[in-house]
Amino acid sequence: MNIITNPKKLRGFEKACRVENVSRRSVLKGLGIAGSFVLAAPILSRPSFAAYETGAGKMPHGTVVDPRVFVAIAPDGIVTIIAHRSEMGTGVRTSLPLIVAEEMDADWSRVRVQQAPGDEVRYGNQDTDGSRSTRHYLIPMRQIGASARTMLESAAAKRWGVPATEVKAVNHAVVHDATGRKLGFGDLAADASKEPVPSIEGLKLKDPKNFRYLGKGEVSIVDLHDITTGKAGYGADVRLPGMKYAVIARPPVTGGTLVSFDPADALKVSGVEKVTQVKGWPWPSKFQPLGGVAVIARNTGAAIKGRDALKIVWDDGANAKYDSVAYRAELEEAARKPGLVVRKEGDVDAALKTADKVIVGEYYLPHLAHVSMEPPVAVADVKGDKAEIWAPVQSPGGTREDVAKTLGIPEENVTVNVTLLGGGFGRKSKCDYALEAALLSKELAAPVKVQWTREDDVHHDFLHTVSVERIEAGLDKNGKVIAWRHRSVAPSIASTFAANTVHQAPFELGMGLIDMPFEIANVQCENPEAAAHTRIGWFRSVSNIPRAFAVQSMVGELAHATNRDQKEMLLELIGSPRIVNLSSVKDPWNYGEPYASYPIDTARLRRVVELVAEKGEWGRSLPKGHGLGIAAHRSFVSYIATIVEVAVDDKGKLTVPRVDTAIDCGTYVNPERIQSQIEGAAIMGLSLAKYGEITFKDGKVQQKNFDDFPLLRIDESPSVTHVHIVPPGPDTPPSGVGEPGLPPFAPALVNAIFAATGKRIRALPIGKQLET
Repeated sequence: MNIITNPKKLRGFEKACRVENVSRRSVLKGLGIAGSFVLAAPILSRPSFAAYETGAGKMPHGTVVDPRVFVAIAPDGIVTIIAHRSEMGTGVRTSLPLIVAEEMDADWSRVRVQQAPGDEVRYGNQDTDGSRSTRHYLIPMRQIGASARTMLESAAAKRWGVPATEVKAVNHAVVHDATGRKLGFGDLAADASKEPVPSIEGLKLKDPKNFRYLGKGEVSIVDLHDITTGKAGYGADVRLPGMKYAVIARPPVTGGTLVSFDPADALKVSGVEKVTQVKGWPWPSKFQPLGGVAVIARNTGAAIKGRDALKIVWDDGANAKYDSVAYRAELEEAARKPGLVVRKEGDVDAALKTADKVIVGEYYLPHLAHVSMEPPVAVADVKGDKAEIWAPVQSPGGTREDVAKTLGIPEENVTVNVTLLGGGFGRKSKCDYALEAALLSKELAAPVKVQWTREDDVHHDFLHTVSVERIEAGLDKNGKVIAWRHRSVAPSIASTFAANTVHQAPFELGMGLIDMPFEIANVQCENPEAAAHTRIGWFRSVSNIPRAFAVQSMVGELAHATNRDQKEMLLELIGSPRIVNLSSVKDPWNYGEPYASYPIDTARLRRVVELVAEKGEWGRSLPKGHGLGIAAHRSFVSYIATIVEVAVDDKGKLTVPRVDTAIDCGTYVNPERIQSQIEGAAIMGLSLAKYGEITFKDGKVQQKNFDDFPLLRIDESPSVTHVHIVPPGPDTPPSGVGEPGLPPFAPALVNAIFAATGKRIRALPIGKQLET
C-alpha cells in the first residue's frame, strides 16, 4: 500500500471522472508516490481462505496478492485501486476494485480506479478472457483489501497504544469503540504504508453477511457517466504530438503474400506522405501481422483514399481456392464417417444397431466475425529500444511480450496503455494491430496510429470456426435414449499457432463435446479431421456455440419424436443429480479449473432448468404463430437455461417477444452486471442466429460491412429479457458470466420456431429459411 503525497494530473490520454489510466512511468514518477510500488512475487490465493481452489495459478504469471501493488491512499483519504484487467462491457474495471474496497471497508464514493498498463510480473495475469476475472480474482482481491485494512488498523492501534484487536475499519476510518476515537484512512496513510504486509495465512476476511457492496447491485460501473456522455477514451481517441495516420492493404487471402505494388497514384492523394511495405509473417504465425502495404498520411481519411488508389499484385498462396460452400460439403462428409474418438462409454455401435429407433441430426454453423463496434486500432511510439503502445487490448501483458519480441527489444522497455474497449468478444485478445503500429512507428521514427476500417475488420478477422455437428441418438421401445454418438468437425484455433493442425485442441473438445452431461449408458464423441483455411480465434463462448446448438436442438428433436414435452425430455436426459464421471476421457479440460472445485454437477443444471421453467411460465398459453423453446448448457463452469418465445407471422417474419434466462454462476459481485451481460447475450445470440455468416470464395471473405454482415437492430431485439440469478451457497465458488449466456440461446430459439411452425432449423443463420 502506498501513500500519495502529491497527486498530479496523469499524463495519460484518458482522464475520467472516476477512471484514470496509469502508465508505468506515471505511477512511479508522475504521481509523486512516496517510495515506489514494491514488485511483489506472485502469491497465489490459498485454499485456507475458501472451500475451493481455482486454476488461477496455472495461468501465465499467476496472481499477485500485495496491497502495495494495487492500493494507494492520499492524505485527503482518496483511495486509488488498480484495475489490471481490460474493460469491454463486463464491468471488470468496477468489479475487481469493488472487491478490494469491500474488504478495506472503504467508502466507494471516495474510491478512484486506475487502469494498469501491461505488466504481468507486477500485476499477475492480465488476460481478460475465458470469463475468469472474478472467478480467479475474487479471493486474491479480497486478500489485497484485507491486507490494506489490517495495515490501517495496525497503524491506528500503534498510534493509540492499544491492541490491534480492539480497533476496526468502518466506512473509510478506523475506530476504537472503547474510547470512541476515530481516524480516517487519509490520516493513517503515512503510518500504514510503513506497516509490513501481513501474511496471507493470518488474514481475516469479512463475513459475507457484513458486505456493503458485493452482491447488492447498487454500484454503477465507474465508466458509465463518461461512456454515456461521450467522454470515455477509446483507442481511436488517442492523439500524440507529431502523430502519423496509417491504414494497411493486407493480403486478401490468408497466407497470401505481396508480389509488387505501385504507389504513384496513392502519393497523388492530398495528405498522403508515404507508402511503405509492412512486414508479414508466414501463416500460421500466432498474432503477427499479415503484412502488406501501408499508406501514411496526415489523417485517416487521406490514408484510406490513398490505399484505394494503390495498384497491388498479390500471390494468394495455398488458400486461394478456399470456398465455403465446398468446404461445408467436406465437413458434412467427414461427419458421416468415423473420427478420432475422444470419449467412449459403453458400446455405441451395438446400442444403435439394437435401438428401436435412431434419430439423426446434422447441424451447421458458419464462420462468424466479431465485428465489435470499435474496429481494431492502435497507436505506437517507438524511440530507439523503447516502445509505448496505446490500444484497446484484452491482453495487455501478452501485447507487451509480443511487441518486445517483434521489435527485438527488452520487455521491460515496452509500455502498453489500455484504453476502454469498444467491444472485444475475443478479437482483441490478438494484438496484430498493435504490432503493425509498432513496426511502422519504428520505421518512421514517429508516433503512428494504425486504424482498421470495418472492411478490414471483416476481411482479416480471427474468425469463429465453421462447424458441422452430427448426432445419432438411439431410443429403446419406451422412448428412452440408450445411445448417443456426437461427431464434431471444425478447424481448430490451434491452427493459428501450428501448421497441419487437423484436430481440435483439448480446450475446444471440453466445450460441450466431451463434457456432455446426459445420463446415457452408451456415449461416444468423435472429432474427425478438419484443416483450417483462414485465421481462427477465440469468440465469445467459443466452441460452446455449435455444441450447445447441436445438443440442445437434438433434445428438441427427441422430444418431438417421442411426443414428449421439451423440458421433460431435457430433464430426463440430464438424469439424476450427480457429479458427471469423465474417467473415460483422456485429459478432460474443465476451463482450466480443478474438477474438485468445479465438477459437472447435474443438480445445478437441473435447477436452472426448473427455475427458468417456473419463472418463464413454461407451458403457458400462447397465440397462434407463437412457440416456446428451451435449452440448457454448462460453460465456463456456470449453468444456464434459457426459454425463448418466438412469433412467426404468415410471411415468415420472426420476432422474439420474451426471453427468460436462469443462471447459476456461484458467488457473484454485481448482479446488475450479470443482468446486463445476459441481456446482451440474448441480443447477440439472436443477431448471430438470424444473420451471422462469413462466406469464402476464391479464398476471400465475401462480406465487407454491416450491409452484408448485418447486426440486430433495436426494433428486432427481444422485447423483454428476464434474468433469474440462482442465489449462491455459502462456499460456492464464482464462475463465468460474460460468455455462458450465449450458447443456449440459438437452440432455444430454433426449438421455439419448431413449436410455432413445425419447421426444424438445423443450419444457421436462419436467413430466409422461414419465408413463405
